[in-house]
Amino acid sequence: MSVIEEVVTKIKDWQGKQVSVQPLSGGLTNTNYKVEVDGMPYFVRVPGESTELLAVDRANEYHNSKAAAEAGVGPKVLYHSPEYNVMVLEFLVGKTMSKECLSAAGVPTRMAQAIRKLHAGPRFLLDFNMFRLTDYYLSLCCDRSIPIPDGYLDRLPTVARIEKAMSVKPLATVPCNNDLLAENYIDDGKHLWLIDYEYSGNNDPTFELGNTCQEMQFNEEQIREVCAAYFGEASSAMIARMKLNMVMSDVGWGLWAAIQAKISKIDFDFWGWATERWGRAVKKMDSAEIEGWLKEVQTS
Repeated sequence: MSVIEEVVTKIKDWQGKQVSVQPLSGGLTNTNYKVEVDGMPYFVRVPGESTELLAVDRANEYHNSKAAAEAGVGPKVLYHSPEYNVMVLEFLVGKTMSKECLSAAGVPTRMAQAIRKLHAGPRFLLDFNMFRLTDYYLSLCCDRSIPIPDGYLDRLPTVARIEKAMSVKPLATVPCNNDLLAENYIDDGKHLWLIDYEYSGNNDPTFELGNTCQEMQFNEEQIREVCAAYFGEASSAMIARMKLNMVMSDVGWGLWAAIQAKISKIDFDFWGWATERWGRAVKKMDSAEIEGWLKEVQTS
């Protein structure tokens, strides 16, 4: 039997009931299913192959998913199968968001409010640091001869400057999702839910804000809206931290995509995504603004 079939048969509460399994599209790492049990829907997440290479800690994900549910922004974890690293979650009835939906008037403010709610919730199990994750991904690429974008190593001194500048006046870490793609927001008409805690961990809140703004390709006005909704004002220091973390988002997740291009069996152009993200990072590192951002985070 497949993993989903085995898991379904082992959940005692489902035994003797009418069960149907429907694959869901959209996952870039895992295989997702909608399972109906006597008409009641559940969301089941089955990990993809070799995801441990991407630095996904399933115990951390399980702990943090429960914490996010406690914070009121994540679906409830209803069953957990450590043997298969499978979670059964509350099925959220709502609209899976897109970049276009999240760019609508007022929605960046709703995003920031949902993120604040998560960040005010219970601490997560482990910490997350994109600089260290980038180091790990680079070592993995070297060890396994995985191609990386052209000129990547030449830009590491700039990455080091960003880390050094941001460490001068560090912010207290908070529980962050760290991977808020458009599809990791679900709108049920009243609440904006945040899903998928594979890369979650306690982190600088401006990474979360900068990362999600980068994923949405928000313009300057939208970035300021997110900052103001989260912090109460769009200060130059917090905008600068967000902007530098937008760079780091592409630096780190670009390598993630390069690794996926080598190991993933999912039908997706991961290498194209890697080079697109790296191109955006290089453009920002070459911009006239970056020196101002580096100065701002150290002096304000």
